[in-house]
Amino acid sequence: MAVGKKEENMAVEIVKPRIDKRDYRRIVLQNNLEILLISDPETDKCAASMNVCVGAFSDPEGLEGLAHFLEHMLFYASEKYPVEDSYSKYITENGGSTNAFTSSEDTNYYFEVNADGFEEALDRFAQFFIKPLMSADATTREIKAVDSEHQKNLLSDPWRMNQLQKHLSAENHPYHKFSTGSWDTLEVRPKERGIDTRQELLKFYSENYSANLMHLVVYSKDSLDKVEQLVRGKFQDIRNIDRNQIHFTGQPCIMEHLQILVRAVPIKQGHKLKIIWPITPGIHHYKEGPCRYLGHLIGHEGEGSLFYVLKKLGWATSLSAGESDWTNEFSFFKVAIDLTDAGQDHFEDIMGLLFKYIHLLQQAGASKWIFEELSAICETAFHYQDKIRPSDYVVNVAMNMQHYPPEDWLVASSLPSKFNPSIIQSFLNELNPDNVRIFWESTKFEGNTSMTEPWYGTAYSIEKVGGDSIKQWMEHAPSEELHLPAPNVFIPTDLSLKPVFEKTKVPILLRKSPYSRLWYKPDTAFSSPKAYVMIDFSCPYCGHSPEAEVLTEIFTRLLMDYLNEYAYNAQVAGLYYDISKTNSGFQLTLFGYNDKLRVLLEAVIEKVAKFEVKPDRFSVVKELVTKQYQNFKFQQPYQQVMYYCSLLLKDNIWPWNEELDVLPHLKVDDLVKFYPLLMARSFMECYVAGNVEQAEAESMIQLIEDVFFKGPQSISKPLFASQHLTNRVVNLERGVNYVYAAEGLNPSDENSALVHYIQVHQDDFMLNVKLQLFALIAKQPAFHQLRSVEQLGYITVLMQRSDSGVHGVQFIVQSTAKDPKYIDTRVELFMKMFESKLYEMTSDEFKNNVNALIDMKLEKHKNLREESRFYWREISDGTLKFDRRDREIVALKQLTQKELTDFFDEYIKVGVPRKKALSVRVYGSSHSSQFQAHKNEQMEPNAVQIEEIFSFRRSRPLYSSFKGGFGHVRL
Repeated sequence: MAVGKKEENMAVEIVKPRIDKRDYRRIVLQNNLEILLISDPETDKCAASMNVCVGAFSDPEGLEGLAHFLEHMLFYASEKYPVEDSYSKYITENGGSTNAFTSSEDTNYYFEVNADGFEEALDRFAQFFIKPLMSADATTREIKAVDSEHQKNLLSDPWRMNQLQKHLSAENHPYHKFSTGSWDTLEVRPKERGIDTRQELLKFYSENYSANLMHLVVYSKDSLDKVEQLVRGKFQDIRNIDRNQIHFTGQPCIMEHLQILVRAVPIKQGHKLKIIWPITPGIHHYKEGPCRYLGHLIGHEGEGSLFYVLKKLGWATSLSAGESDWTNEFSFFKVAIDLTDAGQDHFEDIMGLLFKYIHLLQQAGASKWIFEELSAICETAFHYQDKIRPSDYVVNVAMNMQHYPPEDWLVASSLPSKFNPSIIQSFLNELNPDNVRIFWESTKFEGNTSMTEPWYGTAYSIEKVGGDSIKQWMEHAPSEELHLPAPNVFIPTDLSLKPVFEKTKVPILLRKSPYSRLWYKPDTAFSSPKAYVMIDFSCPYCGHSPEAEVLTEIFTRLLMDYLNEYAYNAQVAGLYYDISKTNSGFQLTLFGYNDKLRVLLEAVIEKVAKFEVKPDRFSVVKELVTKQYQNFKFQQPYQQVMYYCSLLLKDNIWPWNEELDVLPHLKVDDLVKFYPLLMARSFMECYVAGNVEQAEAESMIQLIEDVFFKGPQSISKPLFASQHLTNRVVNLERGVNYVYAAEGLNPSDENSALVHYIQVHQDDFMLNVKLQLFALIAKQPAFHQLRSVEQLGYITVLMQRSDSGVHGVQFIVQSTAKDPKYIDTRVELFMKMFESKLYEMTSDEFKNNVNALIDMKLEKHKNLREESRFYWREISDGTLKFDRRDREIVALKQLTQKELTDFFDEYIKVGVPRKKALSVRVYGSSHSSQFQAHKNEQMEPNAVQIEEIFSFRRSRPLYSSFKGGFGHVRL
């Protein structure tokens, strides 16, 4: 069907959150491009997203990945701006970022940028859709980038299992397709058939990219009238060929793809169950919210829920449920369960319990009070939602525009408001044994499969499962008591804002004792009924051995496990918590509506204080932790080089393989003995922020002190002065390029990776801004040269690195095309090429870059969580420079161009005597012969091979620590 002419002047009242002060306006241009304008005078960044209603489903037969390839190509150049990569360079130099993604029926392009650079950025962006240039040379090069992206995904279980689900569907439905693209699908096979991929690319663009199939969202600081004038001028030239919107009718899964049990072999250790039903798309009933209602109940984790029972039996470690992979024509409802080893042996019982719970829901009928409770939770979440990055916001809204009427573009399906039992019942009826697809993943199936998925090589087997079998499973399943959840006691009732008497811009040290230090920051920016609480327990015994490290990990996991049934309702109601291990102990975080936060905090503290080891849960958590350590070797090579880099630089980190070695020997009794040692002496670094009064903040910390240190059953004593823990970082030697090389941990992974790290200085405002300015100026040229021109790999990035206040810069590249030593030489060659660009930079260019960095530092925090994480970084590093941004802006205003080039010549330039460099190289299987050859080669002058990480670490001096200077801070 053709997309009809949209009404241009239709007045629409767009539903928006109560606390949202932004203005919205819908317009339609003469070319039938529908646009939402957003005016936010408070924003520091402006953004835009263009959603094109054409995606991978539209790939021509035999050109898999063409839509995704086109998405890549539009970034290169345009008739108006013909210099390759100049769009991305402009965005980066103006403090912004840009990206795109291709889905089944959409391709979305977006960017955000400092407000001063927005008008030109928008003009450059518009050219994607007016007159892009796709040169033959760039086309060939970018096919390699698409292939590198595919190579990165080849050994990723989510990608593999997703494609397997697609593979087992109707071959004549586009859902069946492979959508990423590769060198094979975009270069080799087309050539064999005499097809010119570039001509097909141009044809695909010309036939599909029509203004009537596009939706644009523009987020600006200016008034709606001003931004409308700007947008009309820049986007009216997009062609409108009144292209029919393609509707892919029919179901992807016909009878032969239903009632199936698929056993598949994953890459990583573990067992997963995915139970999938094709269903009516929930979008057709988004106000009634049937999928949200069913996902809420089937995915519930409170007492009486399916997960509660599976967890109690020791069979599952996580469960989620809800709608996924939906379009307007078809959809799926998925239940995903992570199984324990015991759960793997009780597959039929688990399936029986799932269908018993669905039967329970059918018998009970749709519950009005549950729907109304869910509706109330959703309404509060919508009206008190945090501001997010403008680029994320515009993408979300642009994706909504083709599916929802204009008044619901912001709401989408987030506000179920119409209780309709018959609709809920009809969706529930679709979750039946005749309609099911069961995907069961386990490494235990290795060697027992008979088929292979063609794109990723996943081994699998398939068998039919009839309704009779499922009925038997239900009959034989354990007779555990499944029931609907009780009312949620954590739903906030008091959303009022507390008075703020002292409008402090930065955290203040509110309280100090031998047991704790409390930093406090009231909400002076967000007017939100939320709070953020961080309590860091510094426990010296935690890090004294690999055993202690692993036992602390198990301890924190068990606490989360014990709290789950009780605290799950808090998370449903928008109050989140986390307990996690740190290098120096463990950390408790609470974030969300402040109304019931104290109640949750007290429950968590009681669990910590009265910790006991339950043998059955210890076994489950130990098994889970063991698998996670075993799966470390399946990390992407770029993650492995980052890990080795941290291991080389940071003092007191234990390697993963040593921790894995001790795991099998740990018993319940080890943790029983360890817990009192862990807690024997501790210190709490605390941060309380948001809608909390001073007295409340002090009272929270006083409560914890009373329980841990002062009560009749106190479990801890304050640290001795000598026990306050520090963050120490290796100080590399000047004039030396250290090299550490290792083979990739997964022999099946062909990808290699490099981190080329340059260590510069310990926290200093002037040196900080010089390094930041260099990174800003060099970031896009590095990407252009190493990825766009040389095509070394899809993952190619230059970024700053900070380790506890020690700053530097790093190049990260992952590649199947070249080995890491070769990539290292290319990085150094780029640095030599970049020298001349830096030296030849005009004074105007220098000023523009300085101003862009200043604008980035003036950018306000968008929400309480973002602000809290910024200040917490200062506290955890021990730097405590809460006014860092202001002080760095002062430094930037004083910085001269000569000082920047002098900084480059002293610290960054190839071969200079004061440079401190570390290259970490991981060799994938495609470069294993080079690994052996390079090991035997003589090192270049000023290069030092690191043979063993810990000998190296012990041989180097350490930077002083900002952390641990507790006595120097005054109230």
